[in-house]
Amino acid sequence: MMSIIAFTHRIGARRSAITPRQGIELLRRTFLAVVAVAIAGASPAIAQDREQVKLVFEHALPNVEGKRMAAVLVSYPPGSKSLPHRHAESAFIYAYVLSGAIRSQVGNDPAQVYHTGEGFYETPGSHHRVSENASDTEPASLLAVFVVDSKDGALTIPDRDAAPK
Repeated sequence: MMSIIAFTHRIGARRSAITPRQGIELLRRTFLAVVAVAIAGASPAIAQDREQVKLVFEHALPNVEGKRMAAVLVSYPPGSKSLPHRHAESAFIYAYVLSGAIRSQVGNDPAQVYHTGEGFYETPGSHHRVSENASDTEPASLLAVFVVDSKDGALTIPDRDAAPK
């Protein structure tokens, strides 16, 4: 990325090649491009229909060969949800609701709403059919702790038919 000083120097070096009006137009276009890049980089906050996931911890378990533990923070803006998904085949997951209320359905069990301070677990191979913020007005978040085989790659795999188009 070019600094403002380098940019203005570049314009000055081309002064004879462009008119003042063209220089202003170039600055306007550059400004709009920077704004567009900033908005695109902030798109998870703008696209309120999906959860935001952040890896907060990952480490090999020294006393359990071939296993690792990972923790992810899942934040749900009001009314947002996750796509139906499965986790790595070996994954045992404990989810703890940090704020708000989370509606969850694992396998063929009925959907349940979990509130701040409550938790649930998923056994290896489970299908997470519903995972969403139970509120349309308040945000919600949970901490999901995985115990998984070290060789397993992605922690979460969206259902093929549920992938965004």
